[in-house]
Amino acid sequence: MHIEPGLVDAGKIVLSYATATAALGYGARLALKALQRDGALALLLRSAIATALVFASFEILPHHPVGVSEVHLILGTTLLLLLGAVPAAIGLAAGLLTQSLFFAPQDLPQYGMNVTTLLVPLFATAALAERIIPQSTAYVDLSYAQTFKLSLAYQGGIVVWVAFWALYGQGVGADNLQSIGSFGAAYLSVVLLEPLVDLGVLAAAKALRRLQGSTLIQSRVYQPA
Repeated sequence: MHIEPGLVDAGKIVLSYATATAALGYGARLALKALQRDGALALLLRSAIATALVFASFEILPHHPVGVSEVHLILGTTLLLLLGAVPAAIGLAAGLLTQSLFFAPQDLPQYGMNVTTLLVPLFATAALAERIIPQSTAYVDLSYAQTFKLSLAYQGGIVVWVAFWALYGQGVGADNLQSIGSFGAAYLSVVLLEPLVDLGVLAAAKALRRLQGSTLIQSRVYQPA
């Protein structure tokens, strides 16, 4: 998922600075709570893992430009379930920034839009997870239906934000609406695939019980809330 250069011109792009600041500020508040709960080492290690995985998803996994953006398997819900909301958010923001700085400098002006598009749905999905996953259920015991709801929320949120930026930047012309529709339709494949990735990763974690209690993954993977 990358907003295409030029989709929002320089006169309008200032809005993305405000939305990105709000999203990163909210993430910073959550990070303070995570530091108190899990400690600095756990947060640092999980964030580093998340950053590496996000960077790999952008640079190594297949991605294709479709319509107004690109279709990526970002692994947002996988990171959320395995590492927690804060490491996932740090990984998404840092991985995106690393790619923009060293591999795709043409994406730097769009960083505010891209980081907003990734983080706001992540925080909403984390809130949804607290509502739909019983506190008595460890994440290794999640069903496809539960992970599908999370994937739908996260990827659906990304599509909504991409559509917003496209409409904000280019208006409601027929070509723009068609491009938005093409992007949204292409993202359906990610919505269906990501829950399978989530379940595969959680099944591997379930088989590797020695990771229980490790600082590398969050405790909720193995334990009820």
